[in-house]
Amino acid sequence: MMQTPVDPAKEQLLDAILPHVTFDGWSPDAFHAAVADVDMNPAHARTLCPRGAVDLAVAYHERGDRVMVDAIKAADMSDMRFRDKVAHAIRLRISAIDDKEAVRRGTALFALPHMAADGTKLIWGTADAIWDTLGDTSMDVNWYTKRLTLSGVYASVVLYWLGDDSLDGQATDAFIDRRIDDVMQFEKVKAQVRDNPLLKPVTGPLGRLMSGIRAPARMPPVDLPGMWNDPQ
Repeated sequence: MMQTPVDPAKEQLLDAILPHVTFDGWSPDAFHAAVADVDMNPAHARTLCPRGAVDLAVAYHERGDRVMVDAIKAADMSDMRFRDKVAHAIRLRISAIDDKEAVRRGTALFALPHMAADGTKLIWGTADAIWDTLGDTSMDVNWYTKRLTLSGVYASVVLYWLGDDSLDGQATDAFIDRRIDDVMQFEKVKAQVRDNPLLKPVTGPLGRLMSGIRAPARMPPVDLPGMWNDPQ
């Protein structure tokens, strides 16, 4: 995972725009107000954020990822199953969000057709940060599958959390567990399919085909089943 360097001036703008986002969203008006609040030269602000508030919305998401990574590193998860580590990491990412309305407005922004690629990239970045920090060293199709699956889980958790008004987010906690269970059930079925002798003629060639897909080379290919059980 490549982390974007933190620019103090951009962070200052980010802090300044958050109160305005509540009312104006991640909009040009909010960006101009933030620039005025910190008394920054507008030309310099545009150098830091060529797309204005959009770049600050991206920076806000990336800030949450950094807070999450630090929290994962500081947490004692030695006694947890790996699936529970992933669930805990998602909870830490949610707890890293200090402005629910900013996320709500950001979700609306990145749902726009011309912003969808940015939103997908950010969600993938969060999933990548979780797997990397938890010690994932996979290199074959697992590298992609883990991140793709976790991206879907995290995106669904955020949408659920935005509508959660339960005490201390208990409903979101339960939802995270259910989503992880869904993934594990899929993994169980996939393993059963692989071990079924009647399907060997299909899964054998398919497995060889998938093993030809490579992520950044780090170690020999790993087996596909059970990808959420151990930091492969």
